[in-house]
Amino acid sequence: MGMTIAEKILAAHAGADSVKPGQYIWCKVDATSGHRLPELEALGVDRVWDKDKVFMVDDHQAPPPTIAVANKVKNLRRLIKKYDITNFFEYGRGGILHQVFAENGMYAPGELIAQCDSHSTAGGVFNACVTNANLDAVHVLAFGELWFRVPESVRVVLNGTLPGWCVGKDVILKVASELGTDFGLYKSVEYVGPVASQMTIAQRWTVSNMGVEVGAKFALFEGDEKTDAFLEGRVDRPYEHVSGDADASYAAEYEFDLSDLTPMVARPGDPGNGVPVESVRGERVKIDQAFLGSCTNARLEDLEVAAKILDGKKVHPDVRMLVSPSSQNVFGEALKAGYLETLLEAGALVEHSTCGPCYGGHLGILGDGETCISSSNRNFKGRMGSPLSHVWLASPATVAASALAGEIVDPREFL
Repeated sequence: MGMTIAEKILAAHAGADSVKPGQYIWCKVDATSGHRLPELEALGVDRVWDKDKVFMVDDHQAPPPTIAVANKVKNLRRLIKKYDITNFFEYGRGGILHQVFAENGMYAPGELIAQCDSHSTAGGVFNACVTNANLDAVHVLAFGELWFRVPESVRVVLNGTLPGWCVGKDVILKVASELGTDFGLYKSVEYVGPVASQMTIAQRWTVSNMGVEVGAKFALFEGDEKTDAFLEGRVDRPYEHVSGDADASYAAEYEFDLSDLTPMVARPGDPGNGVPVESVRGERVKIDQAFLGSCTNARLEDLEVAAKILDGKKVHPDVRMLVSPSSQNVFGEALKAGYLETLLEAGALVEHSTCGPCYGGHLGILGDGETCISSSNRNFKGRMGSPLSHVWLASPATVAASALAGEIVDPREFL
């Protein structure tokens, strides 16, 4: 019997010829993140497993909004020096971890990476098994290994041709709306098919990023020339693309014909509440805030499409628009391309690269009764501020168009 992508990667890292779902194994990991360094020190451990394979970024509350957070960051800097961590990206030099780690060569096809963040499934865009290991992170830091229960695999076949102005965000909102937010619970979800190949790396990245929103342990794409193009100059170690075998066993297979896909939005409360944005038009949903940012949809092409929509226009006077590029590197590229200038002239507030508005910690939280349309990954109650606020999820194009209109609209009306 053949193996799926995840089974092949896990077997290789367990030193086994093969593995099967439900089996418990110990695996060597290729890299991890350093968010649990304080606990490592508290246990009296005086070294990390491999200082060059520990990646650390300060992103969730950056710059610090309180004295308590500032003191945490101060302690973090001390620990980075104590453990001689090579890859540390403080705010101003980094951005959001899922973007920054990829920019700095953390992921490559066939690798197994354990991080300390729920959206670590984002790394699956690079044909790697990347997952959240928050509770076991201290062990990973010390020993470079982690236990796994081999997950069942699910195959999602994306057929057809993706229509213009539909992107990865529309794809994953469509998938989650039809299959629910638990179809991938502790499973490895493999996205394959013509649309998977058609999508850009940034669009695939959105789908993998929101893998955790459907419960996935891993959210994987196959590697191809687009994968190699992004990794060129970033990854200097050898790697090979990993594909599932033709006779691999899957717990389920789902097929979507996306040729007729239209721009999607997710109603407040759950990323699985997806509906075509055109179905909302008659409701005249007024917005107070439009947020273009997060690890989900704030890459260069996301800023580009928003700039095209807003070029020569003004954000609605009743709307405040926040823009936060996914990394300082993306910020610089968007600055050189003129996208940020266009967004500024339209009336958007361009912030540095941070998790702030999405995480709900600072830099754009919502008040009671306010409504936001966001390019982020979660719209849970209270996620972006007041528990009495309302968050809708959408693509960057829909966010930008809605910022112009002052209400949720179909971006095709502005293109």
